[in-house]
Parts: sequence; structure tokens; C-alpha cells
Amino acid sequence: MLRRLTVRNYAIIKDLNMEFGDGFTIITGETGAGKSILLGALGLVLGERADSSVLLSQDEKCIVEACFNIGGYDLGELFEANEIDYDEEAIFRREITPSGKSRAFLNDTPVTLAVLKELGSRLIDVHSQHETLLLGEGFFQMRVVDSYAGISNLSREYGRAWTAYLSARRDYDAAELNLEKVKADFDYYSHQLEEFRAVKPVAGEMELLEKEQEMLTNASEIKEALAAVTAALGGEDVSALSLLRNVKSNLTRIAGWLPEAAELEIRVEAQLIDLNDVSYEAEKLNERASADPGRLDYVTQRLDALYSLMQKHRCRDLDELLAVQGRIEEAVAATSDTDEKAAELRKRRDTALAKVNTLAGRMSEDRRKAVIPLSREITGMLHRLGMPHARFEVSLTSLPVAGPSGIDDIGFLFSANRQVEPEELSKCASGGELSRVMLCLKSVLANSSGLPAIIFDEIDSGVSGEVASMVGSILSDMGKSMQVINITHLPQVAARGKIHYHVYKEEGDHSTITRVRLLNDEERVREVARLLSGSTVTEAAMRNARDLMIDN
Repeated sequence: MLRRLTVRNYAIIKDLNMEFGDGFTIITGETGAGKSILLGALGLVLGERADSSVLLSQDEKCIVEACFNIGGYDLGELFEANEIDYDEEAIFRREITPSGKSRAFLNDTPVTLAVLKELGSRLIDVHSQHETLLLGEGFFQMRVVDSYAGISNLSREYGRAWTAYLSARRDYDAAELNLEKVKADFDYYSHQLEEFRAVKPVAGEMELLEKEQEMLTNASEIKEALAAVTAALGGEDVSALSLLRNVKSNLTRIAGWLPEAAELEIRVEAQLIDLNDVSYEAEKLNERASADPGRLDYVTQRLDALYSLMQKHRCRDLDELLAVQGRIEEAVAATSDTDEKAAELRKRRDTALAKVNTLAGRMSEDRRKAVIPLSREITGMLHRLGMPHARFEVSLTSLPVAGPSGIDDIGFLFSANRQVEPEELSKCASGGELSRVMLCLKSVLANSSGLPAIIFDEIDSGVSGEVASMVGSILSDMGKSMQVINITHLPQVAARGKIHYHVYKEEGDHSTITRVRLLNDEERVREVARLLSGSTVTEAAMRNARDLMIDN
């Protein structure tokens, strides 16, 4: 239930505070006074979009705050799902800065507009002047039937199932469409991978192979050079080692007499050791350096295979080639289970569709039970509203396959005259007739919807006299089970209000501001009299106003 609405710096509202109670509340005022602006402000805290153009003063931010009593409406889970502390009093707040930045709060916790919308839709129904246009929309008609049938929760569950099915179907269709390409990619990458597996490149091997190839190619020259080294160092004839040994022997002979000779002997000894090592290593290298044509052919072929792969994949070195191999292996792995993935997606789609069909069948069964009682109830209320020959019918036909609203196609049919068969409501009803049909629907749904509050913006437009009195009666009856707030110009309706607010303009030196005043009993009489007689309130109008209010 809406308890309080506070508005600051919005449109032509500077500062406004309204307290609301239960039952039937009336809001009246001259045309253009700002009554509908109140609904615009309320729309902000219910998640509607806005920008800085709504600001009265461009130097201050706009703040709209609405306080709701939400105890007993099972909203705790919604608060918990959005990580908001639950309290039986919920304060919606919306701020619009001069720069156009918007911020939304719920109990001082920042929230998205989607959260405000979702929660607001569970607390209050705002009927605008143009909402009668929805009577021709299938989604609205289905929502009405579902609410009357008591399957709103089932309908929301179906909506989630339908969304899940659409997602699964899109994924499967995309997989099927891409299947041929994926299979072609698999064949392509598999062929490339086979080429790599045939060569089996190993990190670091190319440098070693290139060195070995160079050695094998020049093996004869290498052996010749190493043999010469070995002969020069340790040959049978005069060699470097034999000469050094002779030098060492002579130095040893005189070392006792000449200390400096001993130092030279040590140095020569070191050279002898080094040259012995060189001679030994050269001899071993000579043994290993063999001109092996078979090995040379293998190394050359191995390098040619690596060079070919590198050229094909435009790689500068072996590391890049190995990186390409890794990517190809990943691509093969990603495409190898294409059929399995498609099968999984098909199963997911079929499972989602089965759930959709099950829920759609349940909804259709409940809807068909509800359409006749709903049609009769609306028809009966239209008779009360001055349309004794009116007929209202809800048409349900089966669809070949499930859609966004199930397996039913819906239509609201209407006839105002006995001799005319009912036809599509939006094509045959006048504006006043549409308003009355909408009022009847809202009244019937008030008990089934479970909403704590509803606001009407001139739903009684286009009626007068006794019909207006009946409209007031219906709205008053609705106010016995829920909070009803009605903006009206009709005295017959205004007279039935439990609480009455008057909206008016206050002219200043440089601006026009909307004000709202809660009327006492005598002020209520005068306001109803004004609605009866116009701007000049006569004594007769006052008497008529009192009579209307006494009767109510």
C-alpha cells in the first residue's frame, strides 16, 4: 500500500508531500493543474526513465520518494535475491541530477531501475489515460485472463521456460548452421596435424642438425686437418711435444744451479700438459669425424622436412613452428567433438521444448475454465454501467505450436447492441465504451491480482449521469479490498471518496507551481459542488453536493 509520496523539483512541482490511507482516495483539480504530473513523478520511483528535462530548476536535483507498506505480500525473497534488507516499510527513492544522471535507491540501498520496476509491479497498478489502447493487445488480454484464472505465477514460470527454450533453440540452430563449416575445419586442421605428426619437430633440434650437417659435409677436410694436428704435436719424427720434452730436460739439468731455470721448467711443464690434452682430443675428434653418407642423407632430409613446414606456415624459426603446431592441436580438439556437441544442444532444446509444452498445456486448461466466467462477469458489470445490451466475450483458439504466451490465441470480443454479433473490441468500441470495459476488467482483477494498490487517471472519462454514479460505486467497492486512488472530473465519483486531495496551481512572480491540499469535509463539499457547477459555486450546487455525499 502506498503511504506517502514526496516530490521535489519535478516538472512544475517545487516541493510536495502527500499522505495516503487505505480505501478510496480522490484527486481532483482544474485541467492542467498538474494531476497527471503526480503520476509522472510516481512513475520515476517505479522505474520509468527520465533525464534532466524533468527538473523544475536546472540548478537542483529532482528527488521523488514513495513509501509503501509491504507487509504480508510475500516480497521477502525478492529483497533477498537483490541483497536488500527487508522491512515492512519500503522506501523507493529516485534522484535526477542537473547533468541528467539518474540514481535509484530502495531502503537507502542503490538498485537498478529493473529492480524498482519488478518490485513496483508487485505493489501498485498505475492506469494511465491511454492504457485503454492496451485492450487490443494480445499480451495484455492474456495477462488479464491469466490473472483472473489465478495462474500469474504459472505464466511467469512459462515465460522463463520460453526464454530458456529460445536460447537453447538459437544455440542448436547456430550449431547446425555451422556444422558443415566446422567439419570442413576439422578435416583441414586434421590434415595439417598429420603433417606435423609425420615430421615430429622437437624443440632445439634444428640448430644441432644444421651443425651436424656442416660437419658431415666437410668430414674429409676435418679429418685431414686433425691428422696434421696430431702429427705435429706427437708424431714419431720431430714434433712439438718431443721438442718441449727436450726443453724441459735441459731446464731440469740446470735448475739446481739457476733458480730462474726452475721457474721456466714449471711453465714448460704446464704447456706440455695442455698440448698433451690437445693432442688427445684431436685424436678422438679424428676418430669420430667420419664421412657417413647415410647419416648425411638423413640429416639433410630431416632439415628439408623442417624447412618445408616452416615455409608452409610462414615461420621464422622452429619455436614459431612449434607454436603453430600447438594452435592446430587446439583447433582439432575444439572441432573433434562437433557431432557430440550438436547432439547435446539438440537434447537441451528438446528438453526445454518439452517443458514449454507441458506448462503451455496446463495454462491452456486453466484459461479455458476461466474465459466463460470472466466473460459473464464483465458483461454483467457493463449492464450496470448503462450498457444493458452489451456483450463481452473472451475467445481462445489453439495454436499449432507454442508461442510466447503458450498454445492459445486470444481475442476480446464486444458488442454494444443486441442485434450485432460481438467482434474485435478495439475495432468496434468507442472511447467511452473502452473506458468502461477497462474499468470492469480492473475491478474484476482487483481481487485476483493480489495487488495492494491501484491508481486510475480519469478512467471515468466519457461517462456522465447515472453511469458516472455506477462508476463511482464500482471504484468505491474496489476500495473495500484494496487501496484505490482515482484522478477524476466527475462529481458522482468524487463524492464517494474516503480521502480527497485537491490539486491547484499557485502563480508566483516568475513561475507557476503545483500545490496539493488535503480537503476537510466542508472543503470536499465545495470541491464536489465546483465539479457540478463549474468555477462559480452556487448554493444549489452546494446542496446537490451534500446530497451526493450523503447518498454515498
